[in-house]
Amino acid sequence: MNIAAIRVRTRRWLDRLLARPVLDQPLLLAVLLLCAIGLTVLYGASGGRLGLVANQAARLGLGLALLLLLSRIPPAILRSWTPWLFVGSLVLLALVPFIGSGRSARLWIDVGPFFIQPAELLKLSLPMMVAWALHDRVLPPGWGALAACGAIIAVPTALIVAQPDLGTGLLVAASGAFVVFLAGLSWPRIALILGAAAAAAAFIGWPLLHDYQKDRLRMFLDPESDPLGAGWNIIQAEIAVGSGGLFGKGFGMSTQAKLEFLPEHTTDFIFAVFAEEFGLVGVVAVLALYAFIIGRALWIAANARDTWSRLLGGSLALTFFVYVMVNGGMISGLLPVVGVPMPLISYGGTSAVTLLAGFGLLQSIHAHRRLVAT
Repeated sequence: MNIAAIRVRTRRWLDRLLARPVLDQPLLLAVLLLCAIGLTVLYGASGGRLGLVANQAARLGLGLALLLLLSRIPPAILRSWTPWLFVGSLVLLALVPFIGSGRSARLWIDVGPFFIQPAELLKLSLPMMVAWALHDRVLPPGWGALAACGAIIAVPTALIVAQPDLGTGLLVAASGAFVVFLAGLSWPRIALILGAAAAAAAFIGWPLLHDYQKDRLRMFLDPESDPLGAGWNIIQAEIAVGSGGLFGKGFGMSTQAKLEFLPEHTTDFIFAVFAEEFGLVGVVAVLALYAFIIGRALWIAANARDTWSRLLGGSLALTFFVYVMVNGGMISGLLPVVGVPMPLISYGGTSAVTLLAGFGLLQSIHAHRRLVAT
């Protein structure tokens, strides 16, 4: 191919990339509204620390730019890149024990101006890879295909749990499991797999847990047994949620955050601060917004025109649902504390960028649905 032809093809690619994206506007507006709510709540929970809010806004801006970029790339191209993205994520994850950093566990890689958490990248590349492994197979998958998918899911999950980061590991595993579930797995096989997983967790997983992870499970059952120690987080979060009442104490009036009773009140437990400030009415309104986003994402997945897009889109929507369910259950004492942030509201860089990139994949599926052959 001569230089002139290369220039023409490059120019056409750039024209398509820079053209106005055909976005799903209801989903985009809902995501933007959720980001705005997150920044507002972060400002109040942090005591008006503009620097913290500015950092989060910059990360959200990066995520939104990535969303727009991914929305312009056809699903067929994204699918062809999937094995390389998955292998790259695994390589970064394998480097974490050697060059990673963190307070209680090695989770992040310092790349100069910012930190990367490779485990967060697997929340996208893993379901992409499982969907890639199934997209050209007859569905529902047989035992051979299930074994291959199980291996794809197990390797990164084991590496993440070993960091140790049990919460993220379970979310990553769930993102891949959702792809298999949406591939049409029969209920008897689902029951068999879940039973085997539960037995493995009880007899193999429990002895391998760290002491603090076992304490979290014990405190979930009885936080009052150690109110000043391992049960402190759950108790203080429940106090914050309960004290909000129907309409809340008002913006910036969270005593649990101001008096530093509630730990991690800008990250994992920020939704407890929101519940204290805005009450049940505010919580229901935000949960309704989350429900709309999840429903819209499932609608986009259902209308996709190829198997890879349907499986990936459905997995992204269900994983987002699990984020909301786990964090909401965690702050209300209905689930153990596992360090899962409230999506697009909790302070966090890689998590926010990854979530918005996931919505970029959904926007790509929506924008190119008429261009993909069945």
